[in-house]
Amino acid sequence: MQTPLKIAIVGSGLVGSLLAIYLKKAGHTVHVYDRSPDIRNVNFTGRSINLAMSNRGWRALDDMGLGDAIREIAIPMDKRAIHTVGQPLNYLYYGKEGESIYSLSRGVLNRKMVTLAEEAGAEFFFNTRVWDVTMATATLHTGETEQGAWDERNYDIVFGADGAFSRVRHRMQRQNMFNYSQEFLNTGYKELHIPANADGTHKLDKNSFHIWPRGEFMLIAMPNLDGTFTCTLFMPFTGENSFEALKDRETLEAFFLKYFPSTTDVMPDLVEDFFKNPTSTLVTMKCYPWTFEDKVALIGDACHAIVPFYGHGMNAGFEDITILNQLMQQFGDDWKTIFKEYEESRKPNADAIAELSYRNFMEMSSDTADPSFILRKKIEKRFSEKYPDRWLPLYSRVTFSHRPYAEALALGDRQKAIMDEVMLIDGLSGKWDSPEVDNKILELLQK
Repeated sequence: MQTPLKIAIVGSGLVGSLLAIYLKKAGHTVHVYDRSPDIRNVNFTGRSINLAMSNRGWRALDDMGLGDAIREIAIPMDKRAIHTVGQPLNYLYYGKEGESIYSLSRGVLNRKMVTLAEEAGAEFFFNTRVWDVTMATATLHTGETEQGAWDERNYDIVFGADGAFSRVRHRMQRQNMFNYSQEFLNTGYKELHIPANADGTHKLDKNSFHIWPRGEFMLIAMPNLDGTFTCTLFMPFTGENSFEALKDRETLEAFFLKYFPSTTDVMPDLVEDFFKNPTSTLVTMKCYPWTFEDKVALIGDACHAIVPFYGHGMNAGFEDITILNQLMQQFGDDWKTIFKEYEESRKPNADAIAELSYRNFMEMSSDTADPSFILRKKIEKRFSEKYPDRWLPLYSRVTFSHRPYAEALALGDRQKAIMDEVMLIDGLSGKWDSPEVDNKILELLQK
């Protein structure tokens, strides 16, 4: 049991709210600050991508007894539904029978997490701007404006859980030997939606992650409890097929009719959504160190923001909390050691999931429409089911296990090299499930 401390968390998002629950359960006084209004009192639409909860996220919730409450607002998705132009709908299952990722509305989940954190005893301060942090004393400086008068709020520890453009990290960047980088994709995103049927049912299969892969751009759709789907259009900002090119109603409708014809009957509000909702950016952010002595620590997107193409931004942030909690149990009141072990443990894994997420854009936008990719996945799935101790597919290792992300990246690269050789077998499509293919993989695994 730790000695109770007074701890501030900057950021009331998913990671900040869950961290507040963990710290309260550990006996600490917890104050959560956010410059925005209480999300439970605002309409959260227009710039969101639905969340995909997987095993890492569920573990963090289940460890606090919260998993069942969140499962009530989640929809399992056990497969990808691939929509290609002029081709039948194709389903690719994610893992073994019973394995699913779970679709969650970001707004619905965030509201729930804030309520659960309040019920646990955390105190929230909304509409409160944190402009600076005195790191040596864990003092927050808050005020109405950056140039106006500030109040000092003294704590024992400050956590920065305030996202990719973290104010706490901004302060840490001003110290010597702090490494920082950010890289924006030329691809942005825009939220669209598919309404429910008149009877409240879903217009598409509700237990699928729907993808319309089109190379440099793609559309995805994830189900919500009310029968709707939250859709996200990913496209370059400029170029032939880009947000810049879709400048009016006629161009937009012609574009969707050409590239996404299966959506014309299910997206009646396309034009309104497209021109009303903002076009948002996608960024990968890396930094180090994540902590300062035993006073300040970054967590979640504040220290490792990633692009959303593996669906692991939230899961990785929740796993930060799992690891931090394990270290709190191990090292008690030695917060300097807790913080050092935390950043050294998580940094390689945060870098690995950033790389995996970046790579997965090509898989989602291009490969899922390629027959050879589909054949490759069928071979991997069959082989892993036959030899579960010899082969766990990369997606399953990332999504349905708790093995380190860095390990998944390394083993995934080895598996890719093996499958590249397997795909060269003559007449593979006619004998993909044969002993010859099995023996080839086993032989390559021995090398």
